Amino acid sequence: MEQRVAVPVVNGLLSAHFGHCEFFFIADVVNGEVRQTKEVVPPPHEPGVIPRWLSEEGVNVVLVGGIGQKAVDLFNQFGVKPVIGVPAKVPKELVDEFLADKLVAGVNQCSH
Repeated sequence: MEQRVAVPVVNGLLSAHFGHCEFFFIADVVNGEVRQTKEVVPPPHEPGVIPRWLSEEGVNVVLVGGIGQKAVDLFNQFGVKPVIGVPAKVPKELVDEFLADKLVAGVNQCSH
């Protein structure tokens, strides 16, 4: 496996607040192509839990809408690169755009 990319999802789209998502869409990427995807329900949200959990799931990139600096630091500490300011779209579409280097990430949607 080359990369494992995670997207927090609520109502079928990227969740602006990853700590309150319904599940994470996780894509296994080999040679720039999505080989397998799954939906995984995260543990209950508490500060620091999700960065550690995603790292344990083998994730190395997370696409997020908004994120606080403390969470950015925790993701980096656990070897998970956050891509910040991602729009609310269908997760597979976002992963495809990320892999094609066409993902337009914008402003951090979090005021934490």
